Amino acid sequence: MATNETGTVAALVGANEAAILSEWLSLQKKTGVLDTGRISEAELKAQSENFLRVLREALAQGTAAQAISGVNSPAYGPVKTLLEELSRSRAMQGFSPSETATFVFSLKQPLFNILSGDSSLSPKQIVDLTWTVTLIIDELGLYTLEVYHRSREEVIRLQQREIAELSTPVVKLWDGILALPLIGTIDSQRTQVVMENLLQTIVESEAEIAIIDITGVPTVDTLTAQHLLKTVAAARLMGADCLISGIRPQIAQTMVHLGVELNVVSKATLADAFQVALQRTGRTVAKVRKPGAGSPRGAGAQDS
Repeated sequence: MATNETGTVAALVGANEAAILSEWLSLQKKTGVLDTGRISEAELKAQSENFLRVLREALAQGTAAQAISGVNSPAYGPVKTLLEELSRSRAMQGFSPSETATFVFSLKQPLFNILSGDSSLSPKQIVDLTWTVTLIIDELGLYTLEVYHRSREEVIRLQQREIAELSTPVVKLWDGILALPLIGTIDSQRTQVVMENLLQTIVESEAEIAIIDITGVPTVDTLTAQHLLKTVAAARLMGADCLISGIRPQIAQTMVHLGVELNVVSKATLADAFQVALQRTGRTVAKVRKPGAGSPRGAGAQDS
């Protein structure tokens, strides 16, 4: 794009800024952006005014270097910064990619109308300036989409981590005894979350034993076993012994077939593992009866 062309566009934008802004806002409203309730009319107007201003200033700084590098030149730094903030904000607010990109692409028509309606420009100038505007708006629109998708990926990663933390709660069964019920597939990323939650709870509760229950784990292969052993090893380094419960017959057969050895005490059910944990901590389970009554009222753990 030639530097004199960007300067001409900047001058036209400055002379017709009010008309461009009015038409641009009208086009954005027609897309239903205000109907979503995610953004107010005042906020939309402020964003549009700011973008039009920084775009005009960038166009006015036309140099030979800018003509070569396009919107990657330093002159467009403020423009891209504004678009980054807008894209991240809209990604967090739940706007779709098309709704976000429309903010930039809808500016084309008002700019084209200003160019085609200027009688001082020759047909060739109008064509050249229209092509210049098209290149600039397209590049900025694509940049907006790139930032939007990066922002959405960050949101998704954060949500996945939060879900992983919620799906791996550490439960205090008794003084010094913890349970970590696992549900779903165990991968490297989730193992890290499991370790962090378990180790932190061991420190806070001064636990002696941690029961890792894999009843909800669909299958245990060599990789899954390695992840479990990493968790067990980390807990042992913190001074807590580990038990594994919930190994179903199918999983046991698979582990034997694969030659997987957990090298840790395992039990079929969480209740069995809890009983072992009570014994290791010097406690027993005894039924409690009402004085003079023959029927049991309940059960409780007692220190031996």
